[in-house]
Parts: sequence; C-alpha cells; structure tokens
Amino acid sequence: MSDVLVIQSHRSPLPASWYRQCIDSVEAWAASWGFAYRWLDDALFDPLPAQIREKTARQSVVAADLGRLYALQAALAEGYDCAVWVDADTLVLDPLALALADTGHAFGREIWVQETAGKLKVYRKIHNAFMVFRQGDPVLAFYLFAAQCLVRRHDGPMVPQLIGPKFLTMLHNVIDFPVLEMAAMLSPAVIDDLLGRKSAALQRFKQASEVPPAAVNLSGSMVATGRLTDADMAAVIELLQREPELLG
Repeated sequence: MSDVLVIQSHRSPLPASWYRQCIDSVEAWAASWGFAYRWLDDALFDPLPAQIREKTARQSVVAADLGRLYALQAALAEGYDCAVWVDADTLVLDPLALALADTGHAFGREIWVQETAGKLKVYRKIHNAFMVFRQGDPVLAFYLFAAQCLVRRHDGPMVPQLIGPKFLTMLHNVIDFPVLEMAAMLSPAVIDDLLGRKSAALQRFKQASEVPPAAVNLSGSMVATGRLTDADMAAVIELLQREPELLG
C-alpha cells in the first residue's frame, strides 16, 4: 500500500466536462508519484453528524468543507502516513513540481485578485482546495473540531467560505501554517486576463506569487454565480495545458 492517499470528491454526475480534465490531471499526478487515489462522490457527506447535516442543508459548500476533513481523518485512521485533499476543480500543470511538504500539515496558497471600486486589489490567503496532513500531526483534528464548533454556533445564513479560506487565513495569521506556494488559486479576474480580456490582474497575480504554480484551483463555484462560464473554464484549461508558462 502506498504511504500517501490523494482524495477527491464532487457530486455525480459532474456538472460540466471540464471537471473531468481537472480530475484526470490530479489522478495522473498521483500516479506519477506512486500515491494511492480515492474518489468519494456524495459519500463525502456520510460521516457528518445529523445536526451538522441539518444546519448545512442549504449550504453544501460548508458541508463539503467538513466532509473533506472527515475523509482525511479516516484515511489516516486506515494507516496511511499522509492524506491529501485536492478539489475537483484543480488543474495540475507541473506534476514534478507539485511535491508534498515534509511538514505535518500544509495548505495551498490563495492570491486573490479582484476589482473593487474600480481598482485592483490583491488578497493574500491560504485555501483548503489543496491540503496535506500526516500521521501524528494535531492540526487536522483541531481544524475539524474548530470548524464544527463554528458551524454549530453560527446563527443566520451561512456564507460558502465560513470554514474555508477566510477561517483558515484567520488562523494562519496567528499560527503561521506551512504553505504550499505552488498549489495556487486563480480568481475570475486572473482567468479573464488569461482569456484575453483587458485587465492587469494576471500581472498582479504573478508579482504576488512566490513561485510559478504547479497546480491551480479554477474557482469553479464562480460558474454557479454567473461570474464565469463553463466555456471559460474549458478555454482556460486548454490554454494552460498548452502554455503553463503564462502563469510563471
């Protein structure tokens, strides 16, 4: 058995064909490093306590953020030395450069570029679209405990990022988690720029990135909001697979 398990999940059937390109790139990356791979579908939600399921019924993103933590915890309980979560809308660009940290835990880097009041702003965060946890490290159990506490105590409508990048970045600003700088995320403004629309977002992204991305989360949730389209996603995947140096 491999010492490392890579886990992914998404509702079935996949909402668009471009997801399969992303998933295939992650499977190929895992195979190239000799990692085991597991796809969960909606089984991701099975371990959630009934109270949490009920409270997150209208916010599946929050439920999925919790479900992935249970899945990672289960993998370590099975005996894997290392468990890795990768979102289904993550595209691997450079398998050799996407190396796992030797630290007990690590999170991906989010350089979020967006236009606010007519000006581009850059927000430097960490994200949970790419996470690594190893045996004996306390952060996974702490993150799951803290996230569930936050959901249970929360009143009113939930934002999708409740226990994701915003919460993680708040903790990171205090604790200083190890970060996989090459596991990046592209905001819609950066994708717009890559697709030839007028914007300085790509330049700002590259200036703020410490290393060229080896994998990018494509912010697929922005399709549901109407900010991006499935055609945009397919086009940017084709472009980055052909010219990954555009992000370097």
